[in-house]
Amino acid sequence: MSKLLGLYSDHQMTSPLAVAQHSAQIKPLATDLARSGVLLVTTCARVEVYGEETVLRNVDSTIFSGFSYVRIEGAAAIAQRLAEIASSAHSQILGESYISDQLAKAIEFLSPNLPIFQIARLAIETGRAARERQRFIASFNYDQIVRDIIADRFPSGEVPDRLYIIGAGMLGRGLIRSGVGERFRSTVVVTRNPKNLRKRLRPSNDIRVAFKRPAEIGYPHEPRSIVVIATADVNDEYEATLQDTLLRLEPRTIVDLSSIPVLSGEAVRNLNYVSMYNEEFLRFIEQNNKRLAPKLPLLFSDIEETLRTAQISFPARAT
Repeated sequence: MSKLLGLYSDHQMTSPLAVAQHSAQIKPLATDLARSGVLLVTTCARVEVYGEETVLRNVDSTIFSGFSYVRIEGAAAIAQRLAEIASSAHSQILGESYISDQLAKAIEFLSPNLPIFQIARLAIETGRAARERQRFIASFNYDQIVRDIIADRFPSGEVPDRLYIIGAGMLGRGLIRSGVGERFRSTVVVTRNPKNLRKRLRPSNDIRVAFKRPAEIGYPHEPRSIVVIATADVNDEYEATLQDTLLRLEPRTIVDLSSIPVLSGEAVRNLNYVSMYNEEFLRFIEQNNKRLAPKLPLLFSDIEETLRTAQISFPARAT
């Protein structure tokens, strides 16, 4: 077996939007790469691959075409990198809670017998534990950002109408459970297939919302409603559908939590639209990161010490 190797490019090396767009293009390769024993990590902030050097030599030009990347070698260095990612030390929002679950989903494509799977699983557990021990936890999360924007848009006790959430994945369900819709008359999940979504969410008794298709929204317009876009699963056709829907609805504000903004061009100019790259959103991130950055050295040391102790459990040939 050749030595293990890692290659990565992230939001600290190029613009966050460029990385997010590249990540979305590469993500469909996960299954095929896993068959070759390669772990692909694609999130809104990174594109990373890990596996045997002989295999990665054949894929690096495909994965990182046009992007600079960093190379790391050996089980110890890879475990450290993945554990730091799992702890949210390399997230755009330091201390955020979603990244370790994203890593856990990424390794599901791999055979559990592969050394890289075993190393990644150890790294995820280590990163999660270090985050808790060091209290490396964001002072806010996406639901807090949404709450603050809602409070700004409805001052002096003004009562809002409906909260529309586009997307019912991990982020959308988290927003619903957080109670961000408590000020609203009702919460509506916008979906292309309400029937399937009702079935999928049926076990979740804490999710109490209405379901509507985009075509059912915007008659009449609702200037006292808020829309939150909480999905990245938007193709060109659905983007056009959503754009027409939102132009009909004319909500007070649209908060787009997608790493790649769903709306652009003329549609944005005609709506009050806040994406993750707007100054308002970036100000929240800056405040949070400024508070947590001093904890990074302790977090890294915690991870390093834990992994040093666990070296004995690394696969013998994972060098």
